[in-house]
Amino acid sequence: MAKILENMYRALTLGAVLALIIVVVRHGEVVSDAPYWGPFFTFLHVLSGITWIGLLYYFNLVQIPTMPKIPAELKPAVGKFIAPEALFWFRWSALATVVTGLVVATLNGYVHEAMTFAPGMTRTIGIGMWLGLIMAFNVWFIIWPNQKKALGIVEATAEAKTKAARVAMLASRTNFVLSLPMLYCMVTARLVG
Repeated sequence: MAKILENMYRALTLGAVLALIIVVVRHGEVVSDAPYWGPFFTFLHVLSGITWIGLLYYFNLVQIPTMPKIPAELKPAVGKFIAPEALFWFRWSALATVVTGLVVATLNGYVHEAMTFAPGMTRTIGIGMWLGLIMAFNVWFIIWPNQKKALGIVEATAEAKTKAARVAMLASRTNFVLSLPMLYCMVTARLVG
């Protein structure tokens, strides 16, 4: 067991296999029905969302405030190894959250009503969906392109790197702010309408 847990990909695979066993045992006879796929994609949506927002909070609560305190000789390790890996999971979990969320809304029959702010539960979840879409746009089209410059993944002058780091930080901070009302809408949609 230790060999599995020592390797992140093996541990992730083990968790996925255990979840799949539960899915098959619980829903094995109805895999072709919508009632099966709704909970399955909801699970994937929540898992992706936890990863995305967890990393957003890591960046805003830990990495950004800590970077000025890190000695100059240690900063390249963060920029070369930690930040690129965290940004990989950050951007792909953002995309997975959006895609699985749209699948859930489609399977449950409220995607159109939510996206057009129809009355009832779909209005609240629609607000959350739009906030999530704005946040995902920021990840892919503002944060990631600027982080590539700031981290030296793409060539840029020192001045361009400094400017890109600031733009990426402000977009990340914007997502941090938007995450609170977005999460509120997602969690309470069934309760507040």
